[in-house]
Amino acid sequence: MMVIEAKGLTKHFLQKDGETVEALRGVDLSVPEGRLTALVGPDGAGKTTLMRLICGLMTKTAGELKVVGLDVTEHPQAVQDLLSYMPQKFGLYEDLTVQENLDLYADLHGVPQELRAKRFAHLLAMTELAPFTRRLAGKLSGGMKQKLGLACTLVRSPKLLLLDEPTVGVDPLSRRELWQILQQLVREEHLSVFVSTAYMEEAALCETVYVLNRGRFLKAGTPEELRSVAKGTCYAVRPPEGMPLRSLQSRLLAEPGILDAVPSGGVVRFILRGNPQELSTLATLNLLAKPIAPRLEDGFMTLLKEDAAKSSSLPETANLGVFAVDSPEEAPVEIEVQDLVRKFGDFTAVSHTSFAVHRGEVFGLLGPNGAGKTTTFRMLCGLLPATSGRLSVAGVNLRTARIEARANVGYVAQKFSLYSSLSVYENLRFFGGAYGLTGAHLFQRIEAVMAEFHLREVADHAAGSLPGGYKQRLSMAAALIHEPKILFLDEPTSGIDPLARRTFWREITALSERGTTIIITTHFMEEAALADRVIVMADGHVTMDGTPREVFCEAAKLKKLGLDVPLATELGCELRASGLALPKDILTDDELVAALTAAAREEGA
Repeated sequence: MMVIEAKGLTKHFLQKDGETVEALRGVDLSVPEGRLTALVGPDGAGKTTLMRLICGLMTKTAGELKVVGLDVTEHPQAVQDLLSYMPQKFGLYEDLTVQENLDLYADLHGVPQELRAKRFAHLLAMTELAPFTRRLAGKLSGGMKQKLGLACTLVRSPKLLLLDEPTVGVDPLSRRELWQILQQLVREEHLSVFVSTAYMEEAALCETVYVLNRGRFLKAGTPEELRSVAKGTCYAVRPPEGMPLRSLQSRLLAEPGILDAVPSGGVVRFILRGNPQELSTLATLNLLAKPIAPRLEDGFMTLLKEDAAKSSSLPETANLGVFAVDSPEEAPVEIEVQDLVRKFGDFTAVSHTSFAVHRGEVFGLLGPNGAGKTTTFRMLCGLLPATSGRLSVAGVNLRTARIEARANVGYVAQKFSLYSSLSVYENLRFFGGAYGLTGAHLFQRIEAVMAEFHLREVADHAAGSLPGGYKQRLSMAAALIHEPKILFLDEPTSGIDPLARRTFWREITALSERGTTIIITTHFMEEAALADRVIVMADGHVTMDGTPREVFCEAAKLKKLGLDVPLATELGCELRASGLALPKDILTDDELVAALTAAAREEGA
């Protein structure tokens, strides 16, 4: 039986100016019951629109749509009674406890009292929330909140579970736990799950993957079938000593014929339909590229780029040059942290932390939710005072001159924090004025950042109506409008698709090479590898500090991972060659981060 069937499904939206936007165009979809099925696509592809049509929260413009055998247009309430839907912003009540949230959602769904005890016990055991039933939802970590949201969605046993990007903003360890729960539900309860995700490693866990772009499906198939799209076109190259991975990535992306390039495990993977040794970047640097097996993300990027070539639909990326700057070791210190402590009552969130960041350096903060990295981040930005210790930003003491220090920084929050009802242009004008820009200088800077981040085409659009990738670009433009020395980025790519992440990191590379200091928190291993230096935090302590390679090698050599978890394919091979007894099977980059954070937790304990 098919739990979702669509034929020629079309959805149009009428804009205020009278223009019609085609969100979905003739979509055909067949989702069998009892399986995990993934929906992937770039920002603005139509994923959330499709989800809402399936739920009966929107009405279609044309075509046919049946869910669990019922026509959604004719029986919207009956369909909603048979499915459960967890949107991106699930409505937990943060002033209620875990148990009170479960009780409330059971009341809303009319779950009989005699069924609740057994159902709640099952959900609490599955999500490992049983010890926390009396804790307020607002006091849970991000991963625990997502698991509670899933439990609330499942207080009744649905025929179909719909999940719209359920792991956005969740650390890799919690993401893996959430997916283990989904796999258990499919295996034990024969539940049908239809999930949209921005993470290709999650889509690879599903039996079928649908790739949506510009309102239509490009391809559907098993993860292996989608990987095969890029067969014979994937290569890896290691940068020369002293060159950051992001710089080599940027040079490769500027080459004609390159479909994609992304750092992974100490090398840059790239996709090319042709001979890699004909690339000028490799010839100039005397580098040798080796063929490698494709991943699901390679197939995804190939499909998007080939579709773009037919329609020129993808946004133009920045034309980045290569800039000569001092290496971080030779550059002056921009941020200095000594013995930093932050307490909330009796709880110590950050304990005696010290590090320094040089001008033009990309510095990464890693760690699981609750590790203390966001608290450290907010103190660096001047948004939160330190309990004790010394904190200097751009040569200014944050404890004695916070306003002066903040004039030198730009900040991009994890959640979109600009004014949704204002247009792109109005937001930039407001934030430029807030930073003290006036007159011709203000308008010159607005034009400059709109050009740099390719926002001119959406200048008059309300910020709240933009796709996630455009919101992120607008946040970057607003943070940089006053040309700060230091840019703080709090998990800026969480929940955006791989294409938007590539564009974002090209912009970061250009800023760093022009001398801007970048501080970034991230859950992505490939992004951590792009940093010049990283620290790993756990329970308020810095447990590791160094280049990405030094940190990963230290974790292996000290046997903090018990040598059970390798460090990504290329690094794993290198460590084996040095005599370390690593296993043969190499896990994914995100599994590496999960292992590192688990090891960091153990050391912090």
